[in-house]
Amino acid sequence: MKENIKVHGQLRGYLSWPLLLSLFMICANIAAGCVSHIGGLIMLPFTIGYLGIAMWIFFYSKKRILGGLVDFSAEYAWIQKQLLTGLALPYALADEDGRIVWANDEFQAVTALEKGNWKNLLSMFPEATKDDLATDEDPVKVHTVFGERRFRMEIQPIYVSSSEQEEIQAVISRQKLLAVYLFDETEILRYRQQITDEKMVAGIIYLDNYDEALESVEEVRRSLLTALIDRKINKYIGAVDGILKSIEKDKYFFAVKQKYIEQMQEERFSILEDVKTVNIGNEMAVTLSIGIGMNGDSYAQNYDSARVAIDMALGRGGDQAVVKDGSRIQYYGGKSQQQEKSTRVKARVKAHAMRELMETKDRILIMGHKLSDSDAFGSAIGIYRIATALNKKAHVVINEVTTSVQPMMARFLDNPDYPEDLFLTGAQAAELVDSNTMLVVVDVNRPSITDAPELLKLVKTIVVMDHHRQSSEVISNAVLSYVEPYASSACEMVAEILQYFSDDIRIYNIEADALYSGIIIDTNNFTSKTGVRTFEAAAFLRRCGADVTRVRKMFRDDVKSYRAKAEAIRHVETYRGSFALAVCPSEGIDSPTVVASQAANELLNVDSIKATFVLTDYQNKIFISARAIDEVNVQLIMERLGGGGHINMAGAQLTGVTVEEAIATLKDTIDQMIKEGDIEA
Repeated sequence: MKENIKVHGQLRGYLSWPLLLSLFMICANIAAGCVSHIGGLIMLPFTIGYLGIAMWIFFYSKKRILGGLVDFSAEYAWIQKQLLTGLALPYALADEDGRIVWANDEFQAVTALEKGNWKNLLSMFPEATKDDLATDEDPVKVHTVFGERRFRMEIQPIYVSSSEQEEIQAVISRQKLLAVYLFDETEILRYRQQITDEKMVAGIIYLDNYDEALESVEEVRRSLLTALIDRKINKYIGAVDGILKSIEKDKYFFAVKQKYIEQMQEERFSILEDVKTVNIGNEMAVTLSIGIGMNGDSYAQNYDSARVAIDMALGRGGDQAVVKDGSRIQYYGGKSQQQEKSTRVKARVKAHAMRELMETKDRILIMGHKLSDSDAFGSAIGIYRIATALNKKAHVVINEVTTSVQPMMARFLDNPDYPEDLFLTGAQAAELVDSNTMLVVVDVNRPSITDAPELLKLVKTIVVMDHHRQSSEVISNAVLSYVEPYASSACEMVAEILQYFSDDIRIYNIEADALYSGIIIDTNNFTSKTGVRTFEAAAFLRRCGADVTRVRKMFRDDVKSYRAKAEAIRHVETYRGSFALAVCPSEGIDSPTVVASQAANELLNVDSIKATFVLTDYQNKIFISARAIDEVNVQLIMERLGGGGHINMAGAQLTGVTVEEAIATLKDTIDQMIKEGDIEA
């Protein structure tokens, strides 16, 4: 057997070198003989001896060397096999379908397999898929769990062949085996989790209505009310091994370990409801807001995230917790209606700040949201009046005029009191932008749904005025932001600004009508989200010349719109006994979204209905108008669908779905939120 072995490569050269040296010795002997016959004769025996030894090595010792190499190879193969078998790393071979064909002792021990009783990788490790087994070159890493241990499984394709040509053919025909390695990550992951759990999380607590609650109780009891609230907050933070520091009379800072945040989230921050139970005769329940920042690169970044979170909680109406985990934001609570603040200090401060900004600019652009409604249009007109009072050039940006705005807008067109370029499209406004341009955004704080989002990038000085509860998407580059969720409408906010802006500012009748109409529409004729300041704003506008009858005539429905609204109401579906779902036709209707919102308002008059949802297919989108009275927060529902709004008035837009699919998605969302406890059936 050994005699038939052929030697190739470097080993053949190694065995042949004595013969090659023999040729060198013969040549040297001949050269010496030519120089001296005596020297050649003396050297000849040595040359013959060397040649004999070389021949003996090549022909006789070759067999012994090859035999030793064969024995070594056999021993090496056995050692290699033993090393693989006894390797501490779990190792196995599988075919292309994932069936294990061989496994070492460690792999058998880890997986509790008996030799010969092999299983399939896919059945043993459900995290692995057929796509993972189809790898051709690069190893595939799969994180999996087996028993109580966690592993990183690496799958590496290997091709078995005896020559390069066979290897190429094996690759072409995809004849391969899979080498499977298991790396135990249990301890590493446990330590990583411990490090994560021990991270410090920063949090801020604000008492939303501290001053109002104190004023509602007798003076001698105010210290007791404060002490009881403080005790509940201290007890809540102390229960999770946290530290709490009062930074102001109605503000707290706290720090807890990250491992307790999950517990607080599971309890949906029970302190939100617990603090409302404090009652020592106070007419108003105390509510608080919580902002938490976590998983930042530093403690300072966590604190900055907590400040952002608390601002979002307050901007959404308070009485809720907001957790900012890196870029991910989660909301908890926010079920109750925010208490209206009686003070107008904030409105006065914002009015002065806006005036200072306007005085530094030459041109003012005013923009609302897409498919502008009466509130966006009216508030834009109010800002236009403020700008012109400062002798500034002002324009209202509006791309598409809806039927709800047309009657009011028609009064401004061809009116000698107003310039021809009062209304501009987004493209026209973009051409006018320069360093002395200021942009005022009204009735919206989400960049994606503004009428001309490109202006947000072009204009450096941006002011935002909005009454909607904030979502995760906000206009972040605003130099002045005035967001008041308590307000009924943006028109109400602008009306207050007008009263503090200047004593001698003149408001025309049609401008007062525009502002008044925005309040009328958003409050559904003063039946929804109406406070004391809402009526005060309406009274101010009435004194400025707003006419109720004139406004009412402008918002009468045409026959088609009235029929569409009636059709939606006629085919209403009651879901879970408390939710009204309807579809509003859009064919032949100029503004079906407005009709849908009107239908949603009408359905609230039905007994036992807590919330209404009216859908309409318009411009290749499914628009949802959601309304409620006081038992359901429709803003939370619409946020799940990518929308937003108020606690009692919200909406969303769905793309790429049919009306039927949108209804199914809405029902699933309601079911999920009922299950999670965010809403009650």
